[in-house]
Amino acid sequence: MALHYYIGTSGWHYNHWQDRFYPKKLTKAKWLEFYTSHFTTVELNNSFYRLPSETAFTTWHDSSPANFTFAVKVSRFITHIKRLRNSEEAVEKFVSRAKILGEKLGPLLYQLPPNMHRNDEVLESFLSTLPQGMKHVFEFRHQSWLEDKVFEVLHKHSIGFCVFDMPSASCPLVATADFAYIRFHGSTGLYWSCYSDEELADWAKRLANLARNLKAIYIYFNNDAEAFAVRNAITLRRYLEMGKL
Repeated sequence: MALHYYIGTSGWHYNHWQDRFYPKKLTKAKWLEFYTSHFTTVELNNSFYRLPSETAFTTWHDSSPANFTFAVKVSRFITHIKRLRNSEEAVEKFVSRAKILGEKLGPLLYQLPPNMHRNDEVLESFLSTLPQGMKHVFEFRHQSWLEDKVFEVLHKHSIGFCVFDMPSASCPLVATADFAYIRFHGSTGLYWSCYSDEELADWAKRLANLARNLKAIYIYFNNDAEAFAVRNAITLRRYLEMGKL
């Protein structure tokens, strides 16, 4: 089974990346073009806070290469305010907007709030309403969700499980669909710490083992401070490519 690694960062529009990643004189309008010359995927984060306009999605589609992939973080209105309840209309609106990305649309990420405890009935009900033919993935921030029974429910619906790495919590390395999804939030400091080469080499080995029988692994670095995410993504990609030799 052919496996593809999608490796990038969570977002690309960071002012503090200028002169660290983006050339100092490069205009913001050219940042996505520059980003896509280094990576083949990105995780859209601003969609969590506000639903981007149709024009924005069209611009992102038209400004990126044919082989580029956008993972899209689902609105917090669905995950944090509605908390997955009575949200069919909101999901439909969000999905219809995200579909403007067309063939470049990757997984939709549902990040649940850290104070949302496990509720199998709510989860099952929500999963049963999700549109088919798309990749959906869940990041559970409360530890009560990280149980085999929950993984079985995700697997039954062919829904992905988001493996996260952060200093304040542990997470099992699990795949519940034919793809895996990994988010790196920082090893010692949330969003601001840089992963060492040794840590990333170890992750490369673990991901290579996880990759068996999978079609794809989506990997995004969310430690945007000092453009650490860019550096770490490039390093991990190199280690994974070395493992293929």
